[in-house]
Amino acid sequence: MSSQPAIQAIYRYPVKGLSPQALPRTRLTPGGTLPADRLYAIENGPTGFDPAAPAYFAKQRFLMLMKNERLAALRTDFDETTHTLAIESEGHQSLRADLRTPEGRLAVEAFFRRYMPTELRGPPKVLVGGKHSFSDVAKKVVSIINLASVAELENAIGAPVNPLRFRANLYVSGWPAWREFDLLGREISAGQSARLKPVKRIVRCAATNVDPATGIRDLEIPATLMRAFGNMDCGVYAEVIAGGEIAIGDALSETSRSR
Repeated sequence: MSSQPAIQAIYRYPVKGLSPQALPRTRLTPGGTLPADRLYAIENGPTGFDPAAPAYFAKQRFLMLMKNERLAALRTDFDETTHTLAIESEGHQSLRADLRTPEGRLAVEAFFRRYMPTELRGPPKVLVGGKHSFSDVAKKVVSIINLASVAELENAIGAPVNPLRFRANLYVSGWPAWREFDLLGREISAGQSARLKPVKRIVRCAATNVDPATGIRDLEIPATLMRAFGNMDCGVYAEVIAGGEIAIGDALSETSRSR
């Protein structure tokens, strides 16, 4: 592992609960998420979400891995230019749909009615709210995972842990294990001009028990974290303080504590 902290991977999740999308680079904006991160969500029964006045709702109101592990068995891809979602199931493409059109959204909703009928609490509905992000937290943030912390968790659990279980935006190497918790309230520089401030530890839920490759619940991540480390935290949420382009391989440097 490199001694210089650096970004090892960048991911976004265009549709909440569906496949991660790897990015070689992206542009951060102050007070924002990664572009198109959790841009869409699939409502699991009526929420009262108003696209004209988008507001935060708890993740349990949408299809998501904590309750709906079958989602991990799907392979999805999102084209940011056309807003086309492709869904592959059991090795075959099941659907291509433009999420900007009523017809495209209806096609996606029909797919999930067929795919997981017993897990639906009402008609599934594709939601979008302009620049709203269907994040697990109300504030717009970027999630960061320290790969050394994942390695410590692997030692504790006695099995490999795919870092994608944590569905983070940035995966970082070069920090000591759990260093991310010490950075709360400080600022991190990345790329030429981007700066982030970690603001909150991420409490892990049962979604991390699901193998992102198979959709099988095969590990006990929160329970292992609690038993081995006394809490269920892994990773941090960070606010974007200054914008700029970031890319895989960019070094990270710590600044003094933010005021």
